[in-house]
Amino acid sequence: MDADTRDSILTLRQVSKTFVMGEVKVPVLRGVNLAIPAGRLMVILGPSGSGKTTLLNLIGGIDAPTAGELRFDGTSLTDLSEKELTRYRREQVGFVFQFYNLVPTLTALENVMVSAELVERPMDPAKALEVVDLADRMDHFPAQLSGGEQQRVAIARALAKDPRLLLCDEPTGALDLETGRRILGLLRRVCDELGKTVIIVTHNTAIAGLADRIVKVGSGVIESARDNQRVLPAEEITW
Repeated sequence: MDADTRDSILTLRQVSKTFVMGEVKVPVLRGVNLAIPAGRLMVILGPSGSGKTTLLNLIGGIDAPTAGELRFDGTSLTDLSEKELTRYRREQVGFVFQFYNLVPTLTALENVMVSAELVERPMDPAKALEVVDLADRMDHFPAQLSGGEQQRVAIARALAKDPRLLLCDEPTGALDLETGRRILGLLRRVCDELGKTVIIVTHNTAIAGLADRIVKVGSGVIESARDNQRVLPAEEITW
């Protein structure tokens, strides 16, 4: 294991994932061991095809491993029924994607409300939009918002469930540098001020400067995992 599991919210032990395409088996992850520290920001780096998105999908309960075990807060995700896994995704995990996936016919507030309705004790949707500095835009439709604003709505939507994990797949991939910095600064603030465990998956090595912990994935294995000795503010990150 790469880190002290006592402070970890989620651990992976000898996790493998193989996709079967007809008669062909494609191994994507092979024997991954990883400890994800609670309340910190982790960046998972890797080129296209390295297995990083598959790793994120396993952590988020979207997919199941072929072998090995994932444990969230002491509970084995691998042993959960599909109904229990759905509850895990609904209550414990917020997802942020590269392309915002907002409902175009709903306002920013209504997009966030849809997510809040999935859980028993959500964050107030208007409050979630305040957290991402969009209190003055909550009645706007996605087409009336910039790309950066749409991504902030997507983050608010994820936060509205009040999850413990915030999983972000290339959250700045569709944004320019300045807008991307603002999104990264927001994710850093979500971690530091709200105490969320934030995981960012990206191929952009510059984003690693934002992280408390940096994990590099290549050819389906963890190549390295280390604490970041100097965490950079978002405004100092450039690419």
